[in-house]
Amino acid sequence: MIAAAGFAAVAAHAQVGVSIGINQPGVYGQINIGGGYPPPVLVSPQPVIVAPVPGVAPAPPIYMYVPPAYEEHWGRYCARYGACHRPVYFVQEQWVHDRYQHYHPEWRGDRGARHGYRDDRHPPRRDDRHTPPPSY
Repeated sequence: MIAAAGFAAVAAHAQVGVSIGINQPGVYGQINIGGGYPPPVLVSPQPVIVAPVPGVAPAPPIYMYVPPAYEEHWGRYCARYGACHRPVYFVQEQWVHDRYQHYHPEWRGDRGARHGYRDDRHPPRRDDRHTPPPSY
């Protein structure tokens, strides 16, 4: 009896934590949001369920960050994420970008491009399309 009470206390304590898991912008997938965080900014206030299971209560909704084409045709892509039978909320890209920037201030959304930066690992490309033909 005491062991069961101790286990229940540990289990209750484990549920108190908060977490947020956001991939780098451009890396798509599920966003895990624990208690204590404000809800994400959604593309639509209504969840999308592609294939509800009859007679079964729907699973809790999940938050997904996917390309716009996937949102528009979610029935084609939901299986890739194992989310066809679940309510799905699509999260706006700007929200993902802002949250990632908040938690990773060193990240630059321009992928490291800097004025005057040149990648010396490869020789420069030649583009002769705009060079006039030689005159003989």
